[in-house]
Amino acid sequence: MQNAWSSYLAERAATQRHSGRWRRRRTRCAGDGLCDFAGNDYLGLARDPRLAEAQAQGARRFGAGGRASHLVSGHLAVHEALEQQLAALTGRPAALLFSTGYMANLGTLQALCDPDTRVFQDRLNHASLIDGARLAGARSRRFHHGDLGDLERLLARAPGDGRTLVVSDGVFSMDGDVADIAGLAATSARHGAWLMVDDAHGLGVLGEAGDGCVGRAHGIERVPVLVGTLGKALGSAGAFVAGSKSLIEHLIQFARPYVYTTAQPPGVAAATLKALALLEAEPDRRTRLATLIARFRREARTLGLPLAASSTPIQPLVLGDSQRVMHWAAWLAERGITVGAIREPTVPRGQARLRITLSAAHTDADLEALLEALADCRAREALASGEASP
Repeated sequence: MQNAWSSYLAERAATQRHSGRWRRRRTRCAGDGLCDFAGNDYLGLARDPRLAEAQAQGARRFGAGGRASHLVSGHLAVHEALEQQLAALTGRPAALLFSTGYMANLGTLQALCDPDTRVFQDRLNHASLIDGARLAGARSRRFHHGDLGDLERLLARAPGDGRTLVVSDGVFSMDGDVADIAGLAATSARHGAWLMVDDAHGLGVLGEAGDGCVGRAHGIERVPVLVGTLGKALGSAGAFVAGSKSLIEHLIQFARPYVYTTAQPPGVAAATLKALALLEAEPDRRTRLATLIARFRREARTLGLPLAASSTPIQPLVLGDSQRVMHWAAWLAERGITVGAIREPTVPRGQARLRITLSAAHTDADLEALLEALADCRAREALASGEASP
């Protein structure tokens, strides 16, 4: 039996390597000098010393760990305060904390769905949404990305009885485009379906108050189930679900990843409360981010770079071939710049890309260094192929 397992592991590793999908972790150190264009710290809060101090104070007051699940003895006053603030930010009556965004999506779909539930998902939804529906055993269909007509067609063909759930990312993590929330809500309502949106990459960045692409603009009657994460624009860790009090109570009772997980460390909750305060007090962070996005897109077009259409901090540079992507990422790394090298199966075959992400913490010099390095990548590629350098 041991030999069978060893063979299995070796075969899977060989297949992964041969296909060019082998993943490697980078170990980062403080002060390593790398310029990070790969993370999701969109507002530059993750390394803000005020968040670090709030986290330290929270740990000193409540302890380093949550000690128990929320339903046993782990739900502390700092968690309650954070849930109330998240509900207020998103314009919902209530919110519920989860330890990660993946767990929030798994728990919500598992608690809401069963084999009799019909689920319709955007084809480019995050893996946690796809996995959540599968684990719930729901009857799931995927509509073409951003195609309301295809969603309408699928919903019209579905039997009219039973519960129906439409699920979409708010901002799509690999493409950076924003879902048509109003269109999704109207289509769902016509067929008596609930709409669930995971606004992980929109929260803190989009909306008049950083409340995301759903938030207060699309109330609970349009989007009954809203998921958000805390480890991206808000710079801390964890996630939440916001909605009606009856929805939140249902999740407390039936969402297994919530019921059976130790509560979020209280220092993390305290840091997130500080991030929410800074989100309100320092709107210039979002203004700065918007300026960087506009400048990057303008100058990237001048360089002839194949950027996907995105107005968010996620700026995909679609190169097509996985090996080409890895070459560009390596060349950028030589110049001290880190970007995401995204390949199949995370994106469809032929759509490998550099996932470049911008942050309000990036300086003008950082952006100039990135653009110069990307121009150099084009020149090196042209030289290697024997073409004239641009």
